[in-house]
Amino acid sequence: MSGALTGKTVLYLVTEDWYFWSHRLPFARAARDSGARVIVASRMAAHRDRILAEGFQAADIPFDRSGLNPLRDLKTVRAILSLYRREKPDLVHHVAMKPVLYGGIAAALAKIPAVINAMAGLGFLFIADGLKIRVIRPIVEWSFRKLGNRRNTVLIVQNGDDADLFADRIGVARDRIRVIRGSGVDIDRFRPGPEPEGVPVAVCVSRMLWDKGIGELVEAARILQQRGVSIRIRLVGPTDANPASIPVETLKAWQDSGLVEVAGPSDDIPGAYRDAHIAVLPSYREGLPKSLLEGAACGRPVVATDVPGCREICRDGETGIRVPLKSVAPLADALQRLAEDAGLRRKLADGARRAVETEFAEAIVVGETMALYEQALQGGPKNEL
Repeated sequence: MSGALTGKTVLYLVTEDWYFWSHRLPFARAARDSGARVIVASRMAAHRDRILAEGFQAADIPFDRSGLNPLRDLKTVRAILSLYRREKPDLVHHVAMKPVLYGGIAAALAKIPAVINAMAGLGFLFIADGLKIRVIRPIVEWSFRKLGNRRNTVLIVQNGDDADLFADRIGVARDRIRVIRGSGVDIDRFRPGPEPEGVPVAVCVSRMLWDKGIGELVEAARILQQRGVSIRIRLVGPTDANPASIPVETLKAWQDSGLVEVAGPSDDIPGAYRDAHIAVLPSYREGLPKSLLEGAACGRPVVATDVPGCREICRDGETGIRVPLKSVAPLADALQRLAEDAGLRRKLADGARRAVETEFAEAIVVGETMALYEQALQGGPKNEL
């Protein structure tokens, strides 16, 4: 940075404090170290003290991340608008759908100079197909188009497929879209290590959501068990308030049946990959899955669906094996192939680590984002669309 952030106020708007901590902390640290005052606005819970200890300010916003209650959401918009008018940030960085939409409205009303909207993925609203979703989706698309084309507003997406969708379907001007791939991986913390001894383990590090392909993974585990393949499937991650969340009772039934190991949430993700041989995520759609990037950084071959986001890091024959969306038998085949071929695992593991080092490392992604901040603070795209 060339001093563009010195004396400026940068505000991050994220639904949950834990998500800021796991996915946006390096960006906020870089902004702070470049001379900015940093405010983190979120539904504050367990991470407030950590956020304050970093020298950031913390603002509590009453987000209902997955709900669709208009009165409750109006309260959220008012809280954001009040914060923006009080703190007068020079740049706001909105992360995910509700912060982008509600923060975008508040930023327009409060006349914030620079707005960065980051969509890490298209989420439940763009994957599901129920009646309520079909009614709401056109409204959301219209809102994205109006807010995304405002003066000095830039949209960050994590893959080219999402860039095309926002440009071609939603109508955000292409000169307002930037592809910055992922939220970065700390390649010193996530390092390759030797495979553990014993039966091969395929670990899925993810929130326990149906649209992460967890159901298909469990059915693939059933097939592998029937085939007598020597492999263990392990699920690591929390349940969620998301409408696609898998009930705790279902997870317990899977665990009790012996099909999969349900390990629950973990604060030691490097350890989760250190104790495994394969990283797997059969998701329906992603921005760019941090869990697979971390698995690749740990030198584990990846198995993932051939969908936007996943295919960015899961390159067939180079870093892992791709399988069709919502597949079961091909997923089982891929896991079996890797479980039974240590040489293939080593080859793909080397490719996976190399890809992260050269394309997805934290320093690369943070550097690209800081450069975008500088451009936005200096005026950014000028044309009102």
